[in-house]
Amino acid sequence: MNDLTQRQIQILKSLIEEYIQTAEPVGSETLEKKHSLTASPATIRNDMVILTKLGYLKKPHASSGRVPTPKGMKFYVDQLMQEKELSIAEEVALKEKVWDYREKAERFLREATRSLANKTKALAVATTEGGDLYSAGYANILDMPEFLDIDITKVLLETLDEFSYFNDIFAKIVSDEDTHVLFGEELGPKLNGPYGFVFTRYKTPMHLCGEIGVLGPTRLNYMDIVPTVRYFGDLIEEVAKGW
Repeated sequence: MNDLTQRQIQILKSLIEEYIQTAEPVGSETLEKKHSLTASPATIRNDMVILTKLGYLKKPHASSGRVPTPKGMKFYVDQLMQEKELSIAEEVALKEKVWDYREKAERFLREATRSLANKTKALAVATTEGGDLYSAGYANILDMPEFLDIDITKVLLETLDEFSYFNDIFAKIVSDEDTHVLFGEELGPKLNGPYGFVFTRYKTPMHLCGEIGVLGPTRLNYMDIVPTVRYFGDLIEEVAKGW
């Protein structure tokens, strides 16, 4: 990891958070005006050039702004992001949606996946070690500019039919973190593009194991989605009964 100055770190953080909100390349003037950066637009531009050379940003064709690379997003999620924890009221509401299904694994996981998709406004998936894959929230991705590109959408939807593809991704994760955020090459050859994936593993009282998470564009709102995915993993372990 290259050493970055505090100003470069703040520029990177502000640019990524602006990009998450707008899905548009971010320029120096936008950062100076909207994010209370003390540096001038010229200084910000210079630092953006450095961040680009170091691989944290890239410049799309025909744009004066920059967008984060998978390396930049990884640095943001691991080092800069502040999670927004769910409130008690939110946790209770989510638990109520799945409580009545806690004795039947298939129905519970379907409802949990649907509830996670509704909460995150993204595409949610859940798997079991037995090869089952549940998904929900297809309509949500149509609200995201990235998926107006039919090829990007097609690849994502085709991949959802392949449990083995996700199983390969999960098998390569060796860290002890409770929630995982993957970008770029970490998502394998088919999803090595403008995609992001947040997931956590679960194990029920009767030792059924699997994963639950959220798929979407690279610029998912990780501040909200990471703690939400973590909660759903904990919720499965907490309320599953007899499976």
